[in-house]
Amino acid sequence: MTRKRGSTRQPNLIIVLIDDLRFDEVGFCGHPYMKTPNIDRIGAEGLNFVNAFHTTPLCSPNRASIVTGQYASRHGIIDNVAREGLSHRLDNYHRVLQRLGYVTAHVGKWHMGNSATPRPGYDRWVSFPGHGGIVDPVLNIDGDERQHEGYVTDLLNAHALEFIERKHDRPFSLFLAHKAVHPDAFQAPDGTLTPGEGGYIVAPRHMDLYRGEHFPPRPNVMTVEQALRTKPAFAEAFELRAKPEGRAVMDWIQSGSDEEIRLRAAMMASVDEGVGQIFDSLERQGILEETVLLFLGDNGYFFGEHGLGPERRFAYEEGIRTPFLLRYPRRLGTGERKRMVLALDIAPTMVDLAGGKARDMATMQGSSLTAFADSDRPKGWRRSFMCEYFSENAMPWLHGMTYKAVRTERYKYIHWVQKSPTGSEADELYDLVEDPHEMKNLARSRSHAQTVAKMRKELGRLVTASLGL
Repeated sequence: MTRKRGSTRQPNLIIVLIDDLRFDEVGFCGHPYMKTPNIDRIGAEGLNFVNAFHTTPLCSPNRASIVTGQYASRHGIIDNVAREGLSHRLDNYHRVLQRLGYVTAHVGKWHMGNSATPRPGYDRWVSFPGHGGIVDPVLNIDGDERQHEGYVTDLLNAHALEFIERKHDRPFSLFLAHKAVHPDAFQAPDGTLTPGEGGYIVAPRHMDLYRGEHFPPRPNVMTVEQALRTKPAFAEAFELRAKPEGRAVMDWIQSGSDEEIRLRAAMMASVDEGVGQIFDSLERQGILEETVLLFLGDNGYFFGEHGLGPERRFAYEEGIRTPFLLRYPRRLGTGERKRMVLALDIAPTMVDLAGGKARDMATMQGSSLTAFADSDRPKGWRRSFMCEYFSENAMPWLHGMTYKAVRTERYKYIHWVQKSPTGSEADELYDLVEDPHEMKNLARSRSHAQTVAKMRKELGRLVTASLGL
């Protein structure tokens, strides 16, 4: 049961994070055939942030951004390779929650470093090494690491439910980070991935789900040759990706095909069942209205848009947008919200709802979403944000693809740091009102020179601010 802290009741906090889920891969958010009634309930009875974004669309950096409320350039986890030591020292908001009287649990994927050993800030710990496995996975439960039988989504759902149903004399916070919908893979010590035995593995009971369904391609699904007409920064990367070692990964997971998308949708069925179990437990205990439920993905994903896939790292809308459903009507109300919100906003929101003070959020660069309780236009809310990516040695075809990007409510400007060393040779500008699918690069348009200059200035301001300078 929750208790009062001063005059403010502290709610229980539950976050459900999905791996590689893009913004339109939930029924409530527009998927043409996926059925997610329990996830949909979060949005239907709460808030649906239709313009929610990641600031580094990649597993490890973005997960660190979620728990710290900081840009990757501030917290320092900039790629997916082994960063075990640093991940033990993060300004994790769960540490703040413990000081505020919460019992905390992490269940599922951690992947800030490949070790599954418990991290500070959690009273209960269930995780797995790196990306983990889908069938009979190795789990680390409070320091005891061994193989367990079963389908990983079902196992994580069970551990989450066990924690929720404990007799708590304090408010609790659960961070449930699913392996789904990431395909199975083997992860080497340097962070590189090679095909596992199964790729996308669906629970046997859902094996035939959605067979024959079609996912209509977005208008910006295009060939490499078409993409290069407006995106010159990708010339070398696409050439490297076309080599046999690059093609192997794409062929392995049937990139962008109807079958790939169907398998991902079928994997989500067991996730949705778990959300339904959470709802049932909270209602049975009489604490649903005292509990915050947040659902999102950890980065976006491409199904052939801009010639990309299987991929998530780039600053186009398919890579950085996420479903973002938040249920706590008692405090936050209901309805759709259109302002730009970020994964960085999660940590300050959770601490704010828990009764934290400004000093508890001093290192956070996001803002509390409690500002949206009464309005879609909270005073002083952001009109721009930065997105950043740091090229990885573990992904040779992406060598030299570091970028810093700025998105406003109308424009997006992408600066390719290593491709435009003397200015903006390979950079990109898109008018998201006139060109929402980012197909017409305006960066070298004379009529948009002033806009380019303004966006470059705003990007510089955001880069400086992200570093705390």
